Amino acid sequence: MKRRVLALIMAMVMVLSLVACGGQQGGSETTAANDDKKTIKVGMVTDVGGINDKSFNQTSWEGLQRAEKELGVEITYVESKSDADYKTNIESLVDAECDLIICVGFMLASATMDAAKAYPDQKFAIIDDSSCADLPNVACLMFEQAQASYLVGLVAGMMTKSNNVGFVIGMSTGPMNEFGYGYVAGVKAANPDATIQQYNANNFGDAGLGKTAAKDMITKGADVVYHAAGGTGSGCIEACKEENVWAIGVDTDQSPLAPQNVITSAMKRVDNASYDIVKAVLEGTYKAGVKVYGMDNGGVDIAPTKDLLPADVIAAVEAAKEAILKGEIVVPKDQASFEAQFGADLYQLD
Repeated sequence: MKRRVLALIMAMVMVLSLVACGGQQGGSETTAANDDKKTIKVGMVTDVGGINDKSFNQTSWEGLQRAEKELGVEITYVESKSDADYKTNIESLVDAECDLIICVGFMLASATMDAAKAYPDQKFAIIDDSSCADLPNVACLMFEQAQASYLVGLVAGMMTKSNNVGFVIGMSTGPMNEFGYGYVAGVKAANPDATIQQYNANNFGDAGLGKTAAKDMITKGADVVYHAAGGTGSGCIEACKEENVWAIGVDTDQSPLAPQNVITSAMKRVDNASYDIVKAVLEGTYKAGVKVYGMDNGGVDIAPTKDLLPADVIAAVEAAKEAILKGEIVVPKDQASFEAQFGADLYQLD
């Protein structure tokens, strides 16, 4: 009898041990599953325009906010007040153990390159610069901004009543001059007799300077002013609003800044680019090198707000888009291709 009781007790102990082991195994599987669901942390460094520039930086951040909402990633940003902040801001995000650091704008190119070399295991992305394309840990997100600028140039050339339009650029560099080449080409395609005033603000964060530049152009006869100047450009739009002439925005739909004056904007979907690169890191498909966003993949266009555009202008823009996609119109995007079409004197900012 005692032997039977002892055997029964031993059997119960073995069953309990198996259940305990099974429970531990299930717990390990659950833990592993939870580990698989861990998110990533993404940091963004702005250029001097700041996060609320109503343009380039803000649009990049909106892409990250969409990634946070849809993909569940953790996001943060650091604002740069001057060029001297770029290096320390990037390093602060490295120290914060971000899985991906996005640097907004070509002005961060040197700091990004130095950081990528110093931290080879850190993933980076930079918008509007390809100088880091050979590095194995930098994704260069580029745009066909000349195409979008050509479209708004058509709009300006058709909408001007004075045959006089303006262009304010934030800085004269290769990527920024692409805006100018496309815009001037578009204006001339629509209106060969138009005068195109041009100004280099050499600053992306001075709205007062942008306002002064635009008012000077308006005083000299311009009735349409396009800017590609980040935060400086918000001053251009304000001047157009005060003087009641047409303004053309950039990067995002800037019509909310002056709904009765901003006739269109040259859209660069930097929000899509920042979202895409975050998703790639999350899914393990991140690739270094250059990725180009153009009209063919929805990377550039004019803004969807068209309330102030006549039907014939909208039709001309749509026809130009189709011609660009078919290769019937090749928009110049560098000095050589522009001067081959228009000569050396028309564009004054390169």
